[in-house]
Amino acid sequence: MTIISQLKERRAVRDHEAREVEQEKIEQLLEAATWAPNDRMREPWSFYVIQGEAKKKYEELAEAYLKERFPTKPHLVESSLKAVKNTPVHIVVTADTVEGDEEATEDNKYAVSCAIHSMWLAAKELGLGFVWRTRGVGLVRDERLYEFIGKPSGKVVVGNVFLGYPNEESLTKMKEPARTPFTEKTTWL
Repeated sequence: MTIISQLKERRAVRDHEAREVEQEKIEQLLEAATWAPNDRMREPWSFYVIQGEAKKKYEELAEAYLKERFPTKPHLVESSLKAVKNTPVHIVVTADTVEGDEEATEDNKYAVSCAIHSMWLAAKELGLGFVWRTRGVGLVRDERLYEFIGKPSGKVVVGNVFLGYPNEESLTKMKEPARTPFTEKTTWL
């Protein structure tokens, strides 16, 4: 399969089977991430793998967050929590910040975004479902997530990856993706 076909077939998989992901496969994804392009070879990423007992604590954190954020939408809270509970592995991915150098910090965020995308393509190859979450249950902008991962200094959360074996039934219900043709978004100078 070519890289271009891999890109076109990549999907956000939100529904996972109730089975654990092998340590070896998680490690392969993490290694794939480290091969992402990055400015000045700063390798600005860190990974916080959440599973087992830590995942149960994360579920409690997500529930409190969702109930605060959406107090009048219990159905949304319930469906979001289902996704959290049915996902065997979460990986919080951070970028290093560079004090006094906002441009370097931004470059690091871009590199970490590439690292997450590298993980996404590797997950497909390994038969895993993957979705990169930022808003909602991703908790990326919530201080409680920083506390949960140990309040690392000099780090900013870029994403929370939800990972597991795809629920086959949900895969059959996925819509074919549509993209705006590049010709409508390109200016040739």
